[in-house]
Amino acid sequence: MHYLSRLTFAIGSVMLMLLAVLLAAFGMSGLIETLLHSWQDGQKAVVHAISYVVISMAVFDVAKYFMEEEVILSRGKQTLAEARTSLTKFITSIIIAVFVEGLVGIFETNKESPATILYPASLLLVATGDRACARHLSETERDSRTREKAGKFNGLRKAFL
Repeated sequence: MHYLSRLTFAIGSVMLMLLAVLLAAFGMSGLIETLLHSWQDGQKAVVHAISYVVISMAVFDVAKYFMEEEVILSRGKQTLAEARTSLTKFITSIIIAVFVEGLVGIFETNKESPATILYPASLLLVATGDRACARHLSETERDSRTREKAGKFNGLRKAFL
């Protein structure tokens, strides 16, 4: 069952990576096609291309996370510090993608219809809250590593005393 799980994550990760590359390629091809036809429409096409590339990078990072954690490093139980480090990296990449997507959304709605700015603004607020959670995870991870090191030092001190 463990091997079936690893195989499923491997296939899913490779599929996500390929789809992420395709999404970035579509974003760039749309930008190039728009710039070849009309230079004036280029600004909107650049914003859309940025959006496609950011989403594709987030999808690729999720696939990379699954590949690393579930396929390559699939070893069962890990220490709390390792789990926190892994989770912090994963959450940080998602938060960055949400931030950039929110900024792209604000640029898109700024000129077209200011009434629709609530969605991208809410993305930025959610990303800010998520960043606070990620910071808390990071600080907790650092504190647990400090406690582990202090415990090892106390053990060594007791051994020599």
